[in-house]
Amino acid sequence: MTNRRIAFIVKSQDPLVLSPEDTLARACQSMCERRVGAVLVSGPDRRIEGIFTGRDAVRAIAEGRGAQTTLASVMTRNPDTIAPQRTAIDALRAMNDGGYRHLPVVEGATIVGIVSRGDFQGLELDRLEEETALWERIAY
Repeated sequence: MTNRRIAFIVKSQDPLVLSPEDTLARACQSMCERRVGAVLVSGPDRRIEGIFTGRDAVRAIAEGRGAQTTLASVMTRNPDTIAPQRTAIDALRAMNDGGYRHLPVVEGATIVGIVSRGDFQGLELDRLEEETALWERIAY
């Protein structure tokens, strides 16, 4: 099925959400404990302020940032997002075009969940691959 709604994918989700004041150490520990590759960053109102991923952690360490560095200083601010009414293929296109593996799901600016490339099924990935191949043939 290639037309699953994002709302269906995240319906039972409890995304990892930390505050901008939380530390790099807490984020990495929480990601490890929850076995996830990203943290959504928000204040108490659950409005998205940023995303912190494994890539951000690697960059922070490479820059010599310490474990007590706040997420506010190492997160990706104002990340692209997707609404829960959109479809799986919409999310895959956005991630493919943006070059990232995690996409926050928001209603307005309020966090609903997060999707990652691993949330999608074979037919959805096949459809993206077919579309990409078609666009490449058209472009050349």
